[in-house]
Amino acid sequence: MTFLFIYLSGNVLLYSQHSKVRYGADVFFEKYFEKISGKRVGVICNHTSLLSNGVHIVDSLQKRNVNIVALFSPEHGIRGRVPAGIKVQDQTDSITGLKIFSLYGKTLKPTPDMLQGIEVLLFDLQDVGARFYTYNVTMAYAMQAAAENKIRFIVLDRPNPINGVDVEGPLLDVDLKSAVGFFPIPIRHGLTLGEIAQMAVGENWIEKNIQIDLTVIPMENWKRKMYFDETKLSWVSPSPNMKTVSTAVVYPGNCLFEATNISEGRGTEKPFEYIGAPWINGKLLAKKLNDLKLNGVRFEPIEFTPTPDSISAANPKYANRKCSGIYFNILDRQKYRPVESVLFVIQIIQKLFPDSLKYNRNFFDKLAGDKKVFENLNIKNGRKAVEKFHKVGIKDFKKNAQKYLIYADNR
Repeated sequence: MTFLFIYLSGNVLLYSQHSKVRYGADVFFEKYFEKISGKRVGVICNHTSLLSNGVHIVDSLQKRNVNIVALFSPEHGIRGRVPAGIKVQDQTDSITGLKIFSLYGKTLKPTPDMLQGIEVLLFDLQDVGARFYTYNVTMAYAMQAAAENKIRFIVLDRPNPINGVDVEGPLLDVDLKSAVGFFPIPIRHGLTLGEIAQMAVGENWIEKNIQIDLTVIPMENWKRKMYFDETKLSWVSPSPNMKTVSTAVVYPGNCLFEATNISEGRGTEKPFEYIGAPWINGKLLAKKLNDLKLNGVRFEPIEFTPTPDSISAANPKYANRKCSGIYFNILDRQKYRPVESVLFVIQIIQKLFPDSLKYNRNFFDKLAGDKKVFENLNIKNGRKAVEKFHKVGIKDFKKNAQKYLIYADNR
Protein backbone atom coordinates (compact mmCIF):
# COMPACT_ATOMS: atom_id res chain seq x y z
CA MET A 1 0.00 0.00 0.00
CA THR A 2 1.33 3.44 -0.94
CA PHE A 3 1.03 6.36 1.45
CA LEU A 4 1.24 10.05 0.59
CA PHE A 5 1.92 12.87 3.04
CA ILE A 6 0.32 16.24 2.37
CA TYR A 7 1.02 19.38 4.36
CA LEU A 8 -2.15 21.40 4.83
CA SER A 9 -2.27 24.56 6.97
CA GLY A 10 -0.12 23.10 9.71
CA ASN A 11 -1.68 19.65 9.50
CA VAL A 12 0.07 16.66 8.00
CA LEU A 13 -2.62 14.38 6.59
CA LEU A 14 -1.87 10.77 5.72
CA TYR A 15 -3.98 8.88 3.24
CA SER A 16 -3.71 5.67 1.28
CA GLN A 17 -4.32 4.97 -2.38
CA HIS A 18 -7.04 2.55 -3.45
CA SER A 19 -8.90 2.10 -6.71
CA LYS A 20 -12.18 3.65 -5.57
CA VAL A 21 -12.46 7.34 -4.81
CA ARG A 22 -13.42 8.13 -1.23
CA TYR A 23 -14.79 11.50 -0.15
CA GLY A 24 -13.03 13.67 2.37
CA ALA A 25 -15.97 12.90 4.67
CA ASP A 26 -15.16 9.17 4.51
CA VAL A 27 -11.52 9.83 5.36
CA PHE A 28 -12.51 12.23 8.12
CA PHE A 29 -14.63 9.70 10.01
CA GLU A 30 -12.02 7.01 9.58
CA LYS A 31 -8.86 8.94 10.47
CA TYR A 32 -9.46 12.46 11.74
CA PHE A 33 -12.58 12.30 13.86
CA GLU A 34 -10.58 13.35 16.93
CA LYS A 35 -10.38 16.86 15.46
CA ILE A 36 -13.97 17.44 16.60
CA SER A 37 -14.09 15.09 19.56
CA GLY A 38 -15.77 16.87 22.47
CA LYS A 39 -16.30 20.03 20.39
CA ARG A 40 -19.46 21.99 19.65
CA VAL A 41 -19.90 21.71 15.89
CA GLY A 42 -21.68 23.59 13.12
CA VAL A 43 -22.16 21.90 9.74
CA ILE A 44 -22.45 23.64 6.37
CA CYS A 45 -24.12 21.00 4.26
CA ASN A 46 -26.95 20.01 1.94
CA HIS A 47 -28.33 16.90 0.30
CA THR A 48 -24.99 16.20 -1.43
CA SER A 49 -23.17 15.86 1.89
CA LEU A 50 -23.12 12.07 1.76
CA LEU A 51 -20.46 9.56 2.58
CA SER A 52 -19.64 7.11 -0.22
CA ASN A 53 -22.01 4.58 1.40
CA GLY A 54 -24.91 7.02 0.92
CA VAL A 55 -25.27 7.99 4.59
CA HIS A 56 -25.63 11.73 5.24
CA ILE A 57 -22.88 13.44 7.21
CA VAL A 58 -25.34 14.73 9.83
CA ASP A 59 -26.65 11.21 10.47
CA SER A 60 -23.07 9.97 10.77
CA LEU A 61 -22.18 12.74 13.23
CA GLN A 62 -25.23 12.10 15.35
CA LYS A 63 -24.49 8.38 15.41
CA ARG A 64 -21.12 9.31 16.92
CA ASN A 65 -22.87 11.54 19.50
CA VAL A 66 -21.30 14.74 18.17
CA ASN A 67 -22.69 17.90 19.74
CA ILE A 68 -24.13 19.60 16.63
CA VAL A 69 -25.11 23.15 17.54
CA ALA A 70 -26.56 24.20 14.17
CA LEU A 71 -26.72 23.47 10.46
CA PHE A 72 -26.09 26.01 7.68
CA SER A 73 -27.55 25.77 4.18
CA PRO A 74 -26.30 27.25 0.88
CA GLU A 75 -28.26 28.32 -2.20
CA HIS A 76 -31.02 25.80 -3.07
CA GLY A 77 -31.53 24.94 0.59
CA ILE A 78 -30.38 22.07 2.74
CA ARG A 79 -32.30 19.54 0.64
CA GLY A 80 -31.46 21.14 -2.72
CA ARG A 81 -35.05 21.81 -3.73
CA VAL A 82 -35.14 25.62 -3.86
CA PRO A 83 -34.87 27.10 -7.40
CA ALA A 84 -31.80 29.10 -8.42
CA GLY A 85 -31.62 32.64 -7.10
CA ILE A 86 -34.53 32.21 -4.67
CA LYS A 87 -33.74 33.27 -1.12
CA VAL A 88 -33.65 30.47 1.44
CA GLN A 89 -35.26 30.97 4.84
CA ASP A 90 -33.99 29.91 8.26
CA GLN A 91 -35.84 26.90 9.57
CA THR A 92 -35.83 24.08 12.08
CA ASP A 93 -35.14 20.64 10.68
CA SER A 94 -38.21 18.48 11.15
CA ILE A 95 -36.17 15.29 11.50
CA THR A 96 -33.26 16.26 13.74
CA GLY A 97 -34.80 19.29 15.45
CA LEU A 98 -31.64 21.26 14.65
CA LYS A 99 -31.70 24.93 13.75
CA ILE A 100 -30.85 25.53 10.07
CA PHE A 101 -29.43 28.95 9.28
CA SER A 102 -29.61 30.11 5.67
CA LEU A 103 -26.46 31.42 4.01
CA TYR A 104 -28.49 32.44 0.96
CA GLY A 105 -31.18 34.60 2.52
CA LYS A 106 -30.82 37.74 4.58
CA THR A 107 -27.07 37.22 4.67
CA LEU A 108 -24.38 35.32 2.79
CA LYS A 109 -22.08 35.38 5.80
CA PRO A 110 -22.74 33.62 9.12
CA THR A 111 -23.37 36.17 11.85
CA PRO A 112 -21.92 35.99 15.39
CA ASP A 113 -25.39 35.05 16.66
CA MET A 114 -25.56 32.14 14.22
CA LEU A 115 -22.12 30.97 15.34
CA GLN A 116 -22.70 31.34 19.05
CA GLY A 117 -21.33 28.36 20.96
CA ILE A 118 -19.69 26.77 17.89
CA GLU A 119 -16.03 25.71 18.13
CA VAL A 120 -15.65 23.95 14.77
CA LEU A 121 -17.33 24.52 11.39
CA LEU A 122 -17.44 21.55 9.03
CA PHE A 123 -17.92 22.41 5.36
CA ASP A 124 -19.11 19.61 3.07
CA LEU A 125 -20.69 20.59 -0.28
CA GLN A 126 -20.37 19.18 -3.80
CA ASP A 127 -19.12 21.81 -6.25
CA VAL A 128 -19.46 21.70 -10.07
CA GLY A 129 -16.15 23.28 -11.09
CA ALA A 130 -17.35 26.75 -12.14
CA ARG A 131 -16.48 30.02 -10.39
CA PHE A 132 -20.03 31.38 -10.43
CA TYR A 133 -21.54 28.27 -8.83
CA THR A 134 -22.27 29.81 -5.45
CA TYR A 135 -21.01 27.09 -3.10
CA ASN A 136 -17.45 28.43 -3.24
CA VAL A 137 -18.81 31.88 -2.36
CA THR A 138 -20.60 30.34 0.61
CA MET A 139 -17.29 28.81 1.66
CA ALA A 140 -15.49 32.15 1.37
CA TYR A 141 -17.87 34.02 3.65
CA ALA A 142 -18.01 31.13 6.11
CA MET A 143 -14.20 31.03 6.30
CA GLN A 144 -14.15 34.77 6.98
CA ALA A 145 -16.77 34.49 9.72
CA ALA A 146 -14.96 31.52 11.27
CA ALA A 147 -11.72 33.49 11.44
CA GLU A 148 -13.41 36.54 12.96
CA ASN A 149 -15.01 34.37 15.64
CA LYS A 150 -11.94 32.19 16.27
CA ILE A 151 -13.59 29.01 15.01
CA ARG A 152 -11.70 26.16 13.35
CA PHE A 153 -12.81 25.60 9.74
CA ILE A 154 -12.59 22.09 8.27
CA VAL A 155 -13.28 21.39 4.58
CA LEU A 156 -14.21 17.83 3.70
CA ASP A 157 -13.06 17.71 0.11
CA ARG A 158 -15.02 16.39 -2.87
CA PRO A 159 -14.25 15.91 -6.60
CA ASN A 160 -14.24 18.61 -9.19
CA PRO A 161 -16.77 16.78 -11.40
CA ILE A 162 -15.42 18.16 -14.69
CA ASN A 163 -11.77 17.27 -13.87
CA GLY A 164 -8.96 19.14 -12.19
CA VAL A 165 -6.81 19.67 -15.26
CA ASP A 166 -8.68 21.95 -17.66
CA VAL A 167 -8.82 25.66 -16.84
CA GLU A 168 -10.74 28.23 -18.88
CA GLY A 169 -12.03 31.75 -18.97
CA PRO A 170 -10.87 35.05 -17.51
CA LEU A 171 -9.94 35.48 -13.88
CA LEU A 172 -12.45 37.41 -11.79
CA ASP A 173 -11.75 41.13 -11.60
CA VAL A 174 -12.08 41.87 -7.87
CA ASP A 175 -14.10 44.99 -8.72
CA LEU A 176 -16.80 42.59 -9.95
CA LYS A 177 -16.97 40.58 -6.72
CA SER A 178 -20.57 39.51 -6.05
CA ALA A 179 -22.77 36.64 -4.93
CA VAL A 180 -21.69 34.81 -8.10
CA GLY A 181 -17.98 35.46 -7.75
CA PHE A 182 -15.67 35.97 -4.79
CA PHE A 183 -12.26 34.53 -5.66
CA PRO A 184 -9.97 35.81 -8.48
CA ILE A 185 -10.05 32.48 -10.29
CA PRO A 186 -11.02 31.51 -13.86
CA ILE A 187 -14.58 30.53 -14.75
CA ARG A 188 -13.56 26.90 -15.07
CA HIS A 189 -11.02 26.79 -12.28
CA GLY A 190 -9.82 23.17 -12.32
CA LEU A 191 -9.64 22.99 -8.51
CA THR A 192 -11.49 21.23 -5.72
CA LEU A 193 -13.10 23.35 -3.03
CA GLY A 194 -10.40 22.18 -0.64
CA GLU A 195 -7.73 23.47 -3.00
CA ILE A 196 -9.56 26.77 -3.43
CA ALA A 197 -9.66 27.10 0.36
CA GLN A 198 -5.92 26.43 0.57
CA MET A 199 -5.21 28.98 -2.15
CA ALA A 200 -7.51 31.55 -0.55
CA VAL A 201 -5.53 31.36 2.68
CA GLY A 202 -2.14 31.36 0.99
CA GLU A 203 -2.99 34.29 -1.27
CA ASN A 204 -4.90 36.32 1.35
CA TRP A 205 -8.05 36.28 -0.78
CA ILE A 206 -10.47 36.21 2.16
CA GLU A 207 -9.18 39.23 4.00
CA LYS A 208 -5.64 40.53 4.18
CA ASN A 209 -3.68 39.16 7.14
CA ILE A 210 -6.72 37.47 8.68
CA GLN A 211 -5.80 34.32 10.63
CA ILE A 212 -7.84 31.34 9.41
CA ASP A 213 -7.57 28.06 11.28
CA LEU A 214 -8.09 25.87 8.20
CA THR A 215 -7.79 22.12 7.77
CA VAL A 216 -8.64 20.35 4.51
CA ILE A 217 -9.39 16.63 4.68
CA PRO A 218 -8.47 15.24 1.25
CA MET A 219 -10.18 12.53 -0.73
CA GLU A 220 -8.51 9.23 -1.40
CA ASN A 221 -7.66 8.13 -4.94
CA TRP A 222 -9.12 11.06 -6.85
CA LYS A 223 -7.06 11.84 -9.96
CA ARG A 224 -7.08 15.26 -11.55
CA LYS A 225 -8.02 13.90 -14.96
CA MET A 226 -11.19 12.26 -13.61
CA TYR A 227 -14.73 13.31 -14.46
CA PHE A 228 -17.23 12.46 -11.74
CA ASP A 229 -18.64 9.45 -13.58
CA GLU A 230 -15.15 7.92 -13.49
CA THR A 231 -14.98 7.96 -9.67
CA LYS A 232 -17.37 5.00 -9.12
CA LEU A 233 -19.43 7.29 -6.89
CA SER A 234 -23.12 8.07 -7.32
CA TRP A 235 -24.02 11.45 -8.82
CA VAL A 236 -26.36 13.49 -6.64
CA SER A 237 -27.58 16.66 -8.39
CA PRO A 238 -25.95 19.55 -6.47
CA SER A 239 -28.86 21.79 -7.51
CA PRO A 240 -32.19 21.18 -9.27
CA ASN A 241 -30.88 21.91 -12.77
CA MET A 242 -27.49 20.21 -12.40
CA LYS A 243 -29.07 16.92 -13.36
CA THR A 244 -26.10 15.01 -14.77
CA VAL A 245 -22.36 15.19 -15.25
CA SER A 246 -23.12 16.19 -18.84
CA THR A 247 -24.90 19.27 -17.49
CA ALA A 248 -21.82 20.17 -15.46
CA VAL A 249 -19.60 19.82 -18.54
CA VAL A 250 -21.43 22.56 -20.47
CA TYR A 251 -22.35 24.73 -17.47
CA PRO A 252 -19.15 26.88 -17.26
CA GLY A 253 -20.03 28.32 -20.66
CA ASN A 254 -23.78 28.05 -20.94
CA CYS A 255 -24.46 29.77 -17.62
CA LEU A 256 -23.60 33.01 -19.44
CA PHE A 257 -26.95 32.76 -21.21
CA GLU A 258 -28.58 33.55 -17.87
CA ALA A 259 -27.54 37.17 -18.47
CA THR A 260 -29.34 37.29 -21.84
CA ASN A 261 -32.88 36.93 -23.15
CA ILE A 262 -32.00 33.43 -24.39
CA SER A 263 -33.43 30.47 -22.49
CA GLU A 264 -30.70 28.39 -20.87
CA GLY A 265 -33.03 25.39 -20.96
CA ARG A 266 -34.54 25.67 -17.49
CA GLY A 267 -37.89 23.92 -17.50
CA THR A 268 -36.72 21.26 -19.97
CA GLU A 269 -35.24 17.79 -19.65
CA LYS A 270 -31.76 19.10 -20.49
CA PRO A 271 -31.13 22.42 -18.74
CA PHE A 272 -28.00 24.19 -19.99
CA GLU A 273 -27.59 21.58 -22.73
CA TYR A 274 -30.51 23.22 -24.58
CA ILE A 275 -30.53 26.95 -25.35
CA GLY A 276 -33.00 28.89 -27.49
CA ALA A 277 -35.68 31.53 -27.86
CA PRO A 278 -38.85 32.07 -29.94
CA TRP A 279 -36.92 34.46 -32.21
CA ILE A 280 -34.03 32.07 -32.98
CA ASN A 281 -33.87 29.91 -36.10
CA GLY A 282 -32.31 26.77 -34.67
CA LYS A 283 -31.47 25.14 -38.00
CA LEU A 284 -29.68 28.23 -39.27
CA LEU A 285 -27.83 28.71 -35.99
CA ALA A 286 -26.72 25.08 -35.83
CA LYS A 287 -25.40 25.22 -39.40
CA LYS A 288 -23.39 28.39 -38.81
CA LEU A 289 -21.94 27.02 -35.59
CA ASN A 290 -21.02 23.64 -37.05
CA ASP A 291 -19.21 25.49 -39.84
CA LEU A 292 -16.82 26.77 -37.15
CA LYS A 293 -15.74 23.17 -36.43
CA LEU A 294 -15.32 23.76 -32.71
CA ASN A 295 -13.57 20.96 -30.84
CA GLY A 296 -15.59 18.22 -29.20
CA VAL A 297 -19.11 19.43 -29.95
CA ARG A 298 -21.82 19.19 -32.58
CA PHE A 299 -24.73 21.62 -32.49
CA GLU A 300 -28.10 20.08 -33.24
CA PRO A 301 -31.25 22.11 -33.97
CA ILE A 302 -33.90 21.65 -31.32
CA GLU A 303 -37.35 22.88 -30.39
CA PHE A 304 -38.48 22.96 -26.78
CA THR A 305 -41.10 24.55 -24.56
CA PRO A 306 -39.95 25.61 -21.08
CA THR A 307 -42.41 24.38 -18.47
CA PRO A 308 -42.67 26.00 -15.02
CA ASP A 309 -41.72 23.74 -12.13
CA SER A 310 -41.74 24.68 -8.46
CA ILE A 311 -38.30 23.15 -7.88
CA SER A 312 -36.19 23.37 -11.03
CA ALA A 313 -37.82 26.25 -12.90
CA ALA A 314 -40.22 28.41 -10.93
CA ASN A 315 -40.33 31.08 -13.63
CA PRO A 316 -38.34 30.00 -16.70
CA LYS A 317 -37.77 32.32 -19.63
CA TYR A 318 -40.45 31.93 -22.30
CA ALA A 319 -42.58 29.74 -20.04
CA ASN A 320 -45.03 27.65 -22.10
CA ARG A 321 -43.76 29.20 -25.36
CA LYS A 322 -42.12 27.18 -28.10
CA CYS A 323 -38.44 28.00 -28.51
CA SER A 324 -36.12 27.16 -31.35
CA GLY A 325 -32.46 26.70 -30.61
CA ILE A 326 -29.63 24.23 -30.33
CA TYR A 327 -28.61 21.18 -28.32
CA PHE A 328 -24.94 21.04 -27.31
CA ASN A 329 -24.12 17.45 -28.22
CA ILE A 330 -20.73 16.90 -26.62
CA LEU A 331 -18.82 14.36 -28.69
CA ASP A 332 -15.51 14.57 -26.82
CA ARG A 333 -15.64 16.27 -23.44
CA GLN A 334 -11.86 16.23 -23.09
CA LYS A 335 -11.51 18.39 -26.20
CA TYR A 336 -14.58 20.54 -25.60
CA ARG A 337 -13.94 24.03 -24.22
CA PRO A 338 -17.24 25.28 -22.77
CA VAL A 339 -16.34 28.90 -22.09
CA GLU A 340 -14.59 29.58 -25.38
CA SER A 341 -17.27 27.72 -27.35
CA VAL A 342 -20.15 29.67 -25.83
CA LEU A 343 -18.50 32.99 -26.56
CA PHE A 344 -18.41 31.93 -30.21
CA VAL A 345 -22.07 30.90 -29.99
CA ILE A 346 -23.02 34.32 -28.63
CA GLN A 347 -21.05 36.04 -31.40
CA ILE A 348 -22.91 34.08 -34.08
CA ILE A 349 -26.29 34.80 -32.46
CA GLN A 350 -25.41 38.51 -32.45
CA LYS A 351 -24.66 38.39 -36.15
CA LEU A 352 -27.77 36.42 -37.08
CA PHE A 353 -30.31 38.12 -34.78
CA PRO A 354 -28.83 41.54 -33.88
CA ASP A 355 -32.18 43.18 -33.18
CA SER A 356 -33.44 40.43 -30.90
CA LEU A 357 -30.54 39.53 -28.62
CA LYS A 358 -30.57 41.49 -25.35
CA TYR A 359 -28.20 41.47 -22.38
CA ASN A 360 -28.31 42.25 -18.70
CA ARG A 361 -24.89 43.82 -18.99
CA ASN A 362 -24.25 44.16 -15.26
CA PHE A 363 -25.05 40.49 -14.63
CA PHE A 364 -23.13 39.37 -17.72
CA ASP A 365 -20.00 41.14 -16.47
CA LYS A 366 -20.33 39.53 -13.04
CA LEU A 367 -20.67 36.06 -14.55
CA ALA A 368 -17.87 36.58 -17.06
CA GLY A 369 -15.70 38.15 -14.38
CA ASP A 370 -14.19 40.77 -16.65
CA LYS A 371 -15.86 43.58 -18.58
CA LYS A 372 -13.50 42.99 -21.49
CA VAL A 373 -15.30 39.74 -22.31
CA PHE A 374 -18.36 41.66 -23.49
CA GLU A 375 -16.19 44.18 -25.32
CA ASN A 376 -14.37 41.41 -27.19
CA LEU A 377 -17.69 40.02 -28.41
CA ASN A 378 -18.36 43.19 -30.30
CA ILE A 379 -15.19 43.93 -32.23
CA LYS A 380 -14.10 43.00 -35.74
CA ASN A 381 -12.33 39.69 -36.20
CA GLY A 382 -14.11 38.55 -33.06
CA ARG A 383 -12.98 34.91 -33.17
CA LYS A 384 -9.31 35.82 -32.83
CA ALA A 385 -10.16 38.31 -30.11
CA VAL A 386 -11.99 35.67 -28.09
CA GLU A 387 -9.25 33.07 -28.61
CA LYS A 388 -6.59 35.53 -27.46
CA PHE A 389 -8.46 37.01 -24.51
CA HIS A 390 -9.62 33.58 -23.43
CA LYS A 391 -6.06 32.73 -22.37
CA VAL A 392 -5.24 35.94 -20.50
CA GLY A 393 -4.00 35.19 -17.01
CA ILE A 394 -4.49 31.41 -17.28
CA LYS A 395 -0.81 30.49 -17.50
CA ASP A 396 0.12 32.55 -14.43
CA PHE A 397 -2.90 31.26 -12.51
CA LYS A 398 -2.02 27.62 -13.16
CA LYS A 399 1.59 28.22 -12.17
CA ASN A 400 0.57 29.95 -8.95
CA ALA A 401 -2.01 27.27 -8.12
CA GLN A 402 0.58 24.48 -8.28
CA LYS A 403 1.73 24.96 -4.71
CA TYR A 404 -1.82 24.59 -3.41
CA LEU A 405 -2.75 21.43 -5.29
CA ILE A 406 -3.60 18.53 -3.01
CA TYR A 407 -3.79 15.90 -5.75
CA ALA A 408 -1.13 15.07 -8.30
CA ASP A 409 -1.35 16.60 -11.77
CA ASN A 410 -1.41 13.21 -13.47
CA ARG A 411 -2.59 13.90 -17.01
